[in-house]
Amino acid sequence: MAKEVAGFIKLQIKGGAANPSPPVGPALGSKGINIMDFCKQFNARTQDKGGKILPVVITYYADKSFDFVVKTPPVAVQLLEITKQKSGSAEPNRKKVAEITWEQVKTIAEDKMADLNCFTVESAMKMVAGTARSMGITVKGDFPGK
Repeated sequence: MAKEVAGFIKLQIKGGAANPSPPVGPALGSKGINIMDFCKQFNARTQDKGGKILPVVITYYADKSFDFVVKTPPVAVQLLEITKQKSGSAEPNRKKVAEITWEQVKTIAEDKMADLNCFTVESAMKMVAGTARSMGITVKGDFPGK
């Protein structure tokens, strides 16, 4: 018989750096989940992605057990990593902070494809380009589509 799902918790934690301090501790503790058990499992599973912010969806059950799924880093974080910026533009329509190529957009789109709700790499590239535009990052050249 399947376990009864009590709920979900969504967090963004740095890879290999989960600890019982906020935001992890209070979010899990209020649901009665073993915090140290989660931290050990998360750190073991993400030690190769140390320092990167990773979204995690924790499914907790009525018997206080849990499962979790680690997703790929957010597009905005990957764009800042590529452009070596600290943050996006405060006025993205007026002040541009960086430029990227469609090749770089494609690598992010292919990496993030599993977590996006698109069926083609081209549509994923358009989503990534939209995020870049909203951060004040210009995409050089024409869309390499059909």
